Amino acid sequence: MNREHILAQDDFRGFPIGEFPYDRDHSAMGEYQYIVEKGDCGIWVDQVTNYTWNGTGPTWLITEQDGRHAMECMRVEKNHPHRMFPTLQTGRTSWRNYDAEVTVRRLSLRGMAGLAFCMNHSMDTLVFSLEDRTTVRLCYRHKEELTVLAQADCASDSDTLYRMRISCQGEHVDCYLNEQLILSLDHPLVARGGKLGITADCPTRFTDFKVAVTEAEYQALCQREQAAKAEEAAEMARHPRMKLWKTIDLGNFGTARQIRFGHLLGGDSWQIVLAQMQKRVSRDAYGFISCLTAIDLDGHVLWQKGEPSDQTEILGKVSADMPFQVYDIDGDGRDEVICGWDFQILILDGATGKIKKSCRTPIADQEDDRLIGAPYGTYAFTRLNPDGIRICNFRGLDQPRDILIKDRYCRLWALDDQLNVLWHYKSPTNTGHCPLPVDVDGDGKDELLVGYRLLDSDGSELWAYPLTEDHTDEIVAGKWKKDDLHGYFACVSGTQGFFVGDMYGHILNRDLIGHAQRVSVANYRPELDGLQIAVTTFWGHQGVLLLYDQDGRPLWEMENEMNGNIVAPVNWDGDGTDLILTNADPHRGGLMNGNGIRAVAFPDDGHPTLCCETLQITGDERDELICWDYHRMFIYTQEDAPKPGCRKPVQFPTYNASNYRGEYSYPDAGYLDFHEDKEKMKREREQNG
Repeated sequence: MNREHILAQDDFRGFPIGEFPYDRDHSAMGEYQYIVEKGDCGIWVDQVTNYTWNGTGPTWLITEQDGRHAMECMRVEKNHPHRMFPTLQTGRTSWRNYDAEVTVRRLSLRGMAGLAFCMNHSMDTLVFSLEDRTTVRLCYRHKEELTVLAQADCASDSDTLYRMRISCQGEHVDCYLNEQLILSLDHPLVARGGKLGITADCPTRFTDFKVAVTEAEYQALCQREQAAKAEEAAEMARHPRMKLWKTIDLGNFGTARQIRFGHLLGGDSWQIVLAQMQKRVSRDAYGFISCLTAIDLDGHVLWQKGEPSDQTEILGKVSADMPFQVYDIDGDGRDEVICGWDFQILILDGATGKIKKSCRTPIADQEDDRLIGAPYGTYAFTRLNPDGIRICNFRGLDQPRDILIKDRYCRLWALDDQLNVLWHYKSPTNTGHCPLPVDVDGDGKDELLVGYRLLDSDGSELWAYPLTEDHTDEIVAGKWKKDDLHGYFACVSGTQGFFVGDMYGHILNRDLIGHAQRVSVANYRPELDGLQIAVTTFWGHQGVLLLYDQDGRPLWEMENEMNGNIVAPVNWDGDGTDLILTNADPHRGGLMNGNGIRAVAFPDDGHPTLCCETLQITGDERDELICWDYHRMFIYTQEDAPKPGCRKPVQFPTYNASNYRGEYSYPDAGYLDFHEDKEKMKREREQNG
């Protein structure tokens, strides 16, 4: 078969000797902000990252030997805390029926190296690899599982160059080593086709990569891609395009996702509070607010507390939550700003920034024994440096008037609206970032899901999910199953994956997808029963988007080869169907529908792409889209706005904003009305030990 049409080819001479572009922080910024690595990546994309790599340099190096350039993988650690397979990928999922080849020299025999092919995403791929000293394998990697499909005995060493080639046609693949046929397999995944990559989990040198197809296959590929573009264009034509509504200059007080929206002046008008921060002791463990700025939607500064800095990219760059919320805590019709400030909790007048109430934060240095998440095994300060603030209703009042504060990963304090301590809780497992207050039993008082543990309104523990490792990043509560009056939690818990649990401590469905990062529940697929659950990954293999049905069973999974995926539901059309916000990139970001097809694109108008958010802020009942960086903010509405008669869903409350909030879009408040029996919870707990 004459496969002379080259789809991709690289001898790596287009790269200068040095480091392949990478996120030099290896930080969590890409969990919620869209971070673009500086430098030319050529035809390649690197989707694999890990926080333990901070300060260790790049995964990939461009080197030269005997006049030939090579791409070298330099990673040794591959199983902590996530199962990882460093992979440089290229191509598109529409590619199939190809030959692909690369020359490989493993510089260590304590790992595998080879060709990834028929790749849907970096955790869903076939791999032809050299393994140890005596084996070649054909494997299927999917999420946390690795399945050996075929293998053969074949000696290899660290000094020899090996030409590896795969040849795919239909469901059949032949695998060659130095032009000797060594493995063959028939499998539906071969017919699927997909992207390709070079992959290794030990130091390995790759040279002379090439992918080729027949001319007939190339013409078929062009037709498939034209059909996909036509499908996307047809989908976009069904939705109103974005129209720029407002731009705001953020001056020297800009920040990343440390922004809150509220009604500081009362009424329906919106204002914005931005927080700049500094870091104490160790990375993001003790971030503290150094400046608060309140502005209106025209960018006029209402007030400012602290001193802003032109070093916005430093003072805005934090991957943790900052302790502030905007909420009418005293019921006077205007929002206050509740914040942690210099080891105090302050309640500020929203209109002026003046202090209405204040107290010292609790003494927090007396419990170093088994204190989870404290750098160097000890809490750095005598008083609490708050990590986040939540507004709760522990006392069963007419509206939430209680304040939850926490350290990074272990302890919680509940305060009333007079800033008196109601209770204190120290968790034996990681609290995660964003404890979720929710009235589980319908008694008018909030319970609190703290990581894997449900606390009663008085801070006593009711039950725990049977998990102890890592921590929960985001939680959604709701009654999203059709004809089911019970409530459920959808949780993304890092290395523990995504799971759906009931409100009695039982895990009903779980998917180990690497590092689960974000979750939302909405009506993404109206033709299906109930609502659907959108999830994305970050650490390990990042940028994988997954959609699940009402029971937590997979519907599809894909990869947009980007970070900063928000996966928030967006009421863009106002007709009861939600779209999924990824990020603000004008070329590949925007809103996608429940089938994974891009439905609305951001205009290519030079808008900032670092952060994006959805909020019903002007015009009609539909959501606007807000995107910003450290210097500017752009707000987009629909081109046909305002439009009467639009649906207004129930969404996550703005007064509990967080980088780590699970989001939802429910048809009405009944989806959050839980009339469960607390005694039943206790009996379930006793029966299950």
